[in-house]
Amino acid sequence: MHAPPIDTLSLARSGVEALRRGDARAARESFERIVAGGQADASAHLGLAYACRSLRDIPASKAAVDKALSLEPRNLRALILKADHHADDGDARAASAFYLAAVKAAPPADQLPPDLRKEMGRAKSMCDRYAAQFEDFLTQRLVGGGPAGGPSTRRFAQSLDLLFGKKKIYFQDPLYYFFPELPQIQFYDRKDFAWLDPIEAATADIRAELIGILEEESAFVPYVQADAQRPQNEQQGMLNNPAWSAYYLWKDGAVVPDHAARCPRTMQALAGAPLTQVKGRSPAVLFSLLRPGARIPPHTGYVNTRLICHLPLIVPDSCGLRVGNETRTPVEGKAWLFDDTMEHEAWNDSNRARVILLFEIWRPELTEEERRLVSAMFEAIDDHSGEKSAWGI
Repeated sequence: MHAPPIDTLSLARSGVEALRRGDARAARESFERIVAGGQADASAHLGLAYACRSLRDIPASKAAVDKALSLEPRNLRALILKADHHADDGDARAASAFYLAAVKAAPPADQLPPDLRKEMGRAKSMCDRYAAQFEDFLTQRLVGGGPAGGPSTRRFAQSLDLLFGKKKIYFQDPLYYFFPELPQIQFYDRKDFAWLDPIEAATADIRAELIGILEEESAFVPYVQADAQRPQNEQQGMLNNPAWSAYYLWKDGAVVPDHAARCPRTMQALAGAPLTQVKGRSPAVLFSLLRPGARIPPHTGYVNTRLICHLPLIVPDSCGLRVGNETRTPVEGKAWLFDDTMEHEAWNDSNRARVILLFEIWRPELTEEERRLVSAMFEAIDDHSGEKSAWGI
């Protein structure tokens, strides 16, 4: 005779209710009947796993959760229970892998039921705990007794931050032109650019010329301006926005005569800088003004054949610059160079204007021949189109 059909839905409901009231034995019986009837889905196997775990039948619980995961590999509750079993066995590495899998697979917390939201919080805490243990072990083993302070050690320390998930990996992502096989460096080491010394030494003179310009409210113009010859992009609120403004000494590869005439000491200080030279395009040299409360949203530059240099001139508190995964606070008179084709942003959360001298230089890795070829290429592009170039800094 055939066994009578089972009411899977009623049995599942009975099993869940038994679990809620703490009757693991009754729950196990309900879920085992579903399994025996060949009608078990992942939730039935998971319910059986919970019941067996409560009854201390760990082998049966492990078998049931494995079956649940074979049916639904991304089932959050099953992943967490599997992780709990590994944690109980003292296998921190396996436990961490399953907790992390649950965290990565989870939707936003507000889309989860309250009990699962709580479990996901516990999974995240366990991930953080294992990550901290792993970090402490590796740090003591690899860094604790080793050399400190050299470039190699600093780079290795950054690699550990990436390994531990403390920092995100960023790569060059130019909007227009990518020159291959260049290093992925966010901020360059200041000591490798001796020509910056006289520029930094002239900070007071440069600032004095800047202050004279700041007395004229109309001297600065929005950095991002609309071009009737190009489609208009929203630019995240910066288009024609005076919150980020510029006063150019060089623009599109040519000196701005009346502006440069007002800043002779600034122009003199820049005489030794390896400014980019592309007809009709670069260099650009400007005083960049960020008004109180303004933020330049995350963005990337156009070409990776240059570096951007900042010389901070007027820096109130609460200003900063992030390039990739590194954030720095500007200091008046202390220059830095960075690759602007890596995502970067800047902010001024103070109640005063922040102003820097900004200019572009050739990347030091490019040979003289490569610089000549890049310059010639862009000149040819512009000659072909017959139009002015479509980018700035």
